[in-house]
Amino acid sequence: MIKKILLVLLVIFIVIQFIHPKKNINEGPQANNIEVKYAVPADVKNVLQKACYDCHSNNTTYPWYNNIQPVAWFLAKHVKDGKKELNFDEFVNTPLRRQYHKLEEVEEQVKEGEMPLKSYIIIHKDAVLTDTEKNALYAWVASTRSAMEAAYPIDSLKRTVEAQPSK
Repeated sequence: MIKKILLVLLVIFIVIQFIHPKKNINEGPQANNIEVKYAVPADVKNVLQKACYDCHSNNTTYPWYNNIQPVAWFLAKHVKDGKKELNFDEFVNTPLRRQYHKLEEVEEQVKEGEMPLKSYIIIHKDAVLTDTEKNALYAWVASTRSAMEAAYPIDSLKRTVEAQPSK
């Protein structure tokens, strides 16, 4: 009985190897990339490429183990969820308020150690950010948000709290 179960599991494992999700690979310039609208210094671009873009862009660099199922399905869902939350290649195509807020979240999540994900840095050791890299990222976020504040009305960047009627 156990041999039959193991055989069925082996057959299922072999069959699923032929079912692959679509890869997140769109090489070349991206028309709505954050760099189209906002200056991204080389040191910050390096940080984004090594620690963010695999899950938060339209071009993922896949590891060798992505060819093994069910790992590819897990990674595909992870990338899909990451892009839904923030996609640097579609950044300019989002409302200003969302752009402004997402920049704030980038800083917050790096400061709180939520990004890059611990599960990502286990395998991608180069994605562990140094204090210098974090500080460069924070400075860039602050300067980009300041530039946005100078260029656009504040109510297009932040939700305004309506005054409560007095009783």
